[in-house]
Amino acid sequence: MPITDGFDLVSSHAYAEKGVPHDLWTRLRAESPVHRCTADGFVPYWAITRHADVCEISKQPETFSSAEGIAMVRQDDEEAIRKQNQGFGAMRVIIEMDPPEHRSYRKIASPVFTPRAVKAMDDAIRTSAREIVDRLAGETGEGECDFANDVAAAHPLRILSTMLGVPRESEPHILRLTNQLFASDDPDLQREGEDRRQSLMALGLELYQLFDKIIQDRRANPRDDLASLLANATIDGEPMGMTETLGYYLITFSAGHDTTKNSLVGGMRAFLENPDQFERLKRHPELLDSAVEEVVRWTSPVNHMKRRVTRDYELRGQRLRAGDWLVMFYASANRDEEVFEDPFAFRIDRKPNPHLGFGIGEHFCLGANLARRSQRALFEELARRMDWAELAGDPEQIHSAFVVGLKKLPMRYRIKPAA
Repeated sequence: MPITDGFDLVSSHAYAEKGVPHDLWTRLRAESPVHRCTADGFVPYWAITRHADVCEISKQPETFSSAEGIAMVRQDDEEAIRKQNQGFGAMRVIIEMDPPEHRSYRKIASPVFTPRAVKAMDDAIRTSAREIVDRLAGETGEGECDFANDVAAAHPLRILSTMLGVPRESEPHILRLTNQLFASDDPDLQREGEDRRQSLMALGLELYQLFDKIIQDRRANPRDDLASLLANATIDGEPMGMTETLGYYLITFSAGHDTTKNSLVGGMRAFLENPDQFERLKRHPELLDSAVEEVVRWTSPVNHMKRRVTRDYELRGQRLRAGDWLVMFYASANRDEEVFEDPFAFRIDRKPNPHLGFGIGEHFCLGANLARRSQRALFEELARRMDWAELAGDPEQIHSAFVVGLKKLPMRYRIKPAA
């Protein structure tokens, strides 16, 4: 009997009901690291679970293509999206481009996300973290919150809105749309509608209209913000196409927010469940950078990426055929016993820590520097001011197998008031 048909690795509901499948990945790494899966409702695929194999595949984009989609979704949903001529069908994101095209489009926004450029945003990032913790502290310093929504969602959204020149009053609207995008299977977060395909089409159209409005405004009235840079970008001397411009907005708004949010809430849960590590961070703030890296390894918010095989290829004795699909599971690679000592221990001083939480190779996360500094600022503020914290209820997992995390993390705390 096979170890798994792969359904629990890619089913949104399986993640919510059973949790992240670390036990299954551990067995696959040991017994079948390149595993053929035939999950009902999904295209057949190879599950890639070891760190070395994810690196090998990621560094060969000419053999393992991103152009036909990077997320495992149900076949009927893929078909519905492909048929749209507006909404998602009118957007083309750089994460679904192969070289050399990908490199040309990546260069457009890369200057905004260099370490120097992100460092210039430190004041805004620290202000966001301080204001959020001030709000938690209130007048007494004691209280309860849902860290997922009250803190983890608010902080990266504020930073991205600042970069994109989006007014604060629009933030709840953007948050609702990004939740619907990455949690389309979640009964609490998904877009309402009797027909799933119609809901997807309506979501895509609303995002299209939101981005188009901003693009037209920034073309008519350019400002010193990322939104204007994208709206007026050129490729080889020609204006960037509308489908690619819309796609850039989609990836910046959505991926830039949800991944950092899920890393923050997963990191807070790890600290609550490992209070010795939080106490260590409070005593040794010089560990903040390594703590952030461990949080990203531990949470692996981008759980997987899909690739299409373009030529026959042998991997660990398995023959991958041209046209096959494979899925790289970063969360599994980040617990690989061959790479990480005691991989199921959360240790903020872990070094070396060659995690793949931001990917590797051609599609290494463009916003990694921003994500790191965003998380560093918030955990620094919490470590400086939080006297104690504990769970105030059961955490709840999002119904998602792609961008993975918690939708609820109830906690109670005592925080030093603002100085």
